[in-house]
Amino acid sequence: MAQIAPFRALRYHPSRVTLSQVVTQPYDKITPEMQERYYATSPYNLVRIIFGKRDPGDHAGDNPYTRADACLQDWRKQGILQQDPEPALYFYSQRFTPPGGKAEMERRGFIGLGRIEEYSAQVVFRHEQTLAKPKADRLDLLRATRAHFGQIFMLYSDPAGEIEQILSTDRPPDMEASDEYGVAHRVWKVADPAAIAATRDKMRDKKLIIADGHHRYETALNYRNERRAAAGSTGNAGAKDAPYESVMMTFVNMDSPGLVILPTHRVVHGLNSFSAEDLREGARPYFSVEEVDPSIDAKRATAILRQAAHVGPAVLAVAADRAFLLDRPKTVGSDIFAGLSLRQQSLDVVQLHKCLLEGVLGISEAAIREQQNVSYFREAGEALNQVRHGANVAFLMSPVRMQQVRDIAFAGEVLPQKSTDFFPKLLSGLCIYALE
Repeated sequence: MAQIAPFRALRYHPSRVTLSQVVTQPYDKITPEMQERYYATSPYNLVRIIFGKRDPGDHAGDNPYTRADACLQDWRKQGILQQDPEPALYFYSQRFTPPGGKAEMERRGFIGLGRIEEYSAQVVFRHEQTLAKPKADRLDLLRATRAHFGQIFMLYSDPAGEIEQILSTDRPPDMEASDEYGVAHRVWKVADPAAIAATRDKMRDKKLIIADGHHRYETALNYRNERRAAAGSTGNAGAKDAPYESVMMTFVNMDSPGLVILPTHRVVHGLNSFSAEDLREGARPYFSVEEVDPSIDAKRATAILRQAAHVGPAVLAVAADRAFLLDRPKTVGSDIFAGLSLRQQSLDVVQLHKCLLEGVLGISEAAIREQQNVSYFREAGEALNQVRHGANVAFLMSPVRMQQVRDIAFAGEVLPQKSTDFFPKLLSGLCIYALE
């Protein structure tokens, strides 16, 4: 099933840089403000490669992708980036306190290569839709640099935690960094052939779910197909071990208590005819509607949702002067969910999208996909603040549970975009997989 392999990672040399100053959040989480900060932090910050600045004068010979490749090659020549002498797996620990939490947690996994598979092979499973534009951008970067800089976040099931036991060690880490969210990242290089062989053997019967990195995985798949075509190979002979047949992944046990999924709240803006009263009346055919205090804060909102979630799907809608708890759905199995399984219909996020965003507010699926009237926020307080500053309404959500993600992915189904927010993110730049 899952075919994993060690690799000779390209890594920042510790004598040349401070790791915390050169690694970044995943490219799709980098805001313009973060981009500026990363640029200012170090001339060797990875942002110059994975999310370089654009210029009005960019052209085929000089653009973010060509400049990314120039940086990569220059840093390799200078010794800023050096390749490990032998293949290894890289045991990865993240210590963190979840937003709104108090106790420190640890999530552990390992970085290695995973063979790229078509979804139809039922080895790798997705749980979210992807968009064409981000994949085109990542494909241009991959073509230019011929390297992978961030890990695709993959989940596997190992209730006994046997793989973590094989790879864990008491010796000091080979890499350490802290990020802007207070997460401590530590990585140990594991080059022991016996440990690698045991890990590969344990992973062989696993099915993998993409937690984060759907666009990057499908980009790697498209690139693999391009390279196969160029090599005149189907991938079944000759080129089956070619570097482009694999992509860098971080494998995390989905049964681990350190796995945290945060909710992603929706804020609707730009609707000229929005009315809180119309929202309430429009929601009545779909939900039980209970009015709550519109001055509600994030802590109280989270408590209300947590209690309502014991019964079933629930959404808290907060406008400028009205707020409603929408729960106990009435329309499961109706035509509004045509084509969606009962598994999908039981999710808060699906109820929100189909009944409220599309059904009541009339925001099309295409408009939602392109974020024309909908913005996404991790923090409930930030979503509420958007309403206080003129947005139409905030829809506060409960997180999707890991079991729900698992069931939907293995059934070959998908969730709406931005349904899950696995926290913390995997840093880009800890390990780089250079194809050449």
